[in-house]
Amino acid sequence: MLDVRSISKTFNPGTINEKKALSGLSLHLDPGDFVTVIGGNGAGKSTLLNAIAGVWPVDEGRIVLDGTDITSLPEYKRAFLIGRVFQDPMMGTAPNMQLEENLALARRRGQRRGLRWELTKGEREEYHERLKALGLGLEDRLKAKVGLLSGGQRQALTLLMAALRKPKLLLLDEHTAALDPATAKKVLELSDSIVREDRLTTLMITHNMSDAIRHGNRLIMMNEGEIILDVRGEEKARLTKRDLMDKFTQLSGLQMENDAMLLSK
Repeated sequence: MLDVRSISKTFNPGTINEKKALSGLSLHLDPGDFVTVIGGNGAGKSTLLNAIAGVWPVDEGRIVLDGTDITSLPEYKRAFLIGRVFQDPMMGTAPNMQLEENLALARRRGQRRGLRWELTKGEREEYHERLKALGLGLEDRLKAKVGLLSGGQRQALTLLMAALRKPKLLLLDEHTAALDPATAKKVLELSDSIVREDRLTTLMITHNMSDAIRHGNRLIMMNEGEIILDVRGEEKARLTKRDLMDKFTQLSGLQMENDAMLLSK
């Protein structure tokens, strides 16, 4: 479903602020893969997601999604293929618009604009059922402004919007980092449910090693713009936080006395 082929990205090249963020990184995701991504500060996690999403062009390499080379596609054209949820619950939704209006915008993402964009009765019924499935009581607030929702409710709505058109790829960029533990757990459960039911191929950056182990079928660890660990299946299921810390020390050559280095954003 996704082939990232030897991509590199350097910021501020030729200056004293030059930073090599990605170094010939390659990654292959099969359809339905749910991959969690961990790594320390400056490891290249967000740079990888931004490169895939088209926020900036890569210097070298190719990005192929479902057989289509999207390397040169601008971000707005990739939005039809890719859903994304950001760390900040305030991003991804329009606060002064109603819940149903936000959902309608997500439903029409990538379509040609015209005069027949009014919500239909069928759409409202669909949105009611989809919101009801979240278990947050939002199904009876279709007319409410999104800005009135709590951070957790808003992030759950953003997640639903990102997955509404069943994108080829779902990007979750530390999407629970700004939430309290109980709300973060609920949003992660919703993420699991949506990914599983819609069989979405997913990349999720997380700052929480336990979440990285608990969720998804595959885990990759990044350091200095490269993937230094890639585990899946039973091997991933057997991992512990101590295992990850030891592997980070072994593979990166850096000593880590606690998990602060690996969990830093």
